[in-house]
Amino acid sequence: MRRQLYRATGNVERRDGGAQKLSLPSAPMDRPLRIALLAPPWLPVPPTGYGGIESVVALLADALVDAGHDVTLFAAPGSRSSANVVTPLDRLHPDEIGASVVEADHVARAVAYIERAAMDGNPYDVVHDHSGWVALAMADRLPVPVLHTVHGAFDDNAKRFYAAHGAKAAISCISKAQAATRPKGLRVDAVVGNPIDVEAWPTDHPKDDYLLWVGRFAPEKGAHRAIRVAKATGRRLILAGPVQPGQERFFAEAIEPHLDGEQIQYAGEVGGARKVELFAGAHAFLMPITWEEPFGMVMVEAMAAGTPVIAFARGSAPEVVEAGRSGLLVGDEEAMAEAVHDAADLSPAECRTSVAERFSPEAVARAYERTYRAIAMPQARDGGEQEGELEEVMAA
Repeated sequence: MRRQLYRATGNVERRDGGAQKLSLPSAPMDRPLRIALLAPPWLPVPPTGYGGIESVVALLADALVDAGHDVTLFAAPGSRSSANVVTPLDRLHPDEIGASVVEADHVARAVAYIERAAMDGNPYDVVHDHSGWVALAMADRLPVPVLHTVHGAFDDNAKRFYAAHGAKAAISCISKAQAATRPKGLRVDAVVGNPIDVEAWPTDHPKDDYLLWVGRFAPEKGAHRAIRVAKATGRRLILAGPVQPGQERFFAEAIEPHLDGEQIQYAGEVGGARKVELFAGAHAFLMPITWEEPFGMVMVEAMAAGTPVIAFARGSAPEVVEAGRSGLLVGDEEAMAEAVHDAADLSPAECRTSVAERFSPEAVARAYERTYRAIAMPQARDGGEQEGELEEVMAA
């Protein structure tokens, strides 16, 4: 069922105004939960192309419904899910990603819906926010516990924001590496990785001898290092990904001169069947990052396709890659080049199994369910604001 909230919402009774008593969740903690999932407002869930967070929310929503929970997904128009879909806004905003007016409008309408449900005696047990900044900033005004997942890096602006507002909700991170970079004093309640539908990736695609790199053409993503590794091994390298605004100079100076259409090839931004084919056919996926990558979905996609990952041991790579099973961890370009030969010893089936065990939608939903139940119990938060306290809720 889909409900459109773009019509004027009218006045919502204030929680301190006494007009109506808010009903709060109760009952045994092993019952099915009533969950509000807040997706970003920019793109539909699931996305038709680009949209990493939207893909995560799509898989999580369906897995929670399959587990028996009552889930309402607040998302952009055109969204599809086995959950009850509510579309607060009347159109998509793919060209306005990050616009505060759009995000605030989306979240405010969703919050009004959530408050109305509590006033009507049908409250949510938990709100799980993936929408950005606004929901966390106002989380302490909601009559429902809020879990906010941090999807991006803790850069300077993010650190200031989370230092000011992070205590207003429970916080989950997508890797221990990401959590380690949080601002001082911020409590992280759970670490849960992003899900992937392993069954959607082929199991019998023939392997080729090329190396693969996929990502944004930013220096810290390491496409230029992947080129040097490929040349050191004599293997073909296929590069894929968008050249985003501000990255043109790096691409023109560090990448383009090496593109010969034979050993070093550029496939552009890829999706759909072409993306699946590239991931599944590669001998190995290269991840020569030089920054603290919060998760690195491309690594999980490669392993789901049966392709081992050779990564610098930075950021989340040591958590995502099971060294010796689904990939290899190295310290520099020379070691990465040497590891290319060793990657042939890793089983495509084991790469897939490694991902399925830890990052399947079912495993991620189970991990989040444990977190939902913990934060819905007031005693679970008592005395737990000490810096450094971290409950690991890994998808397993």
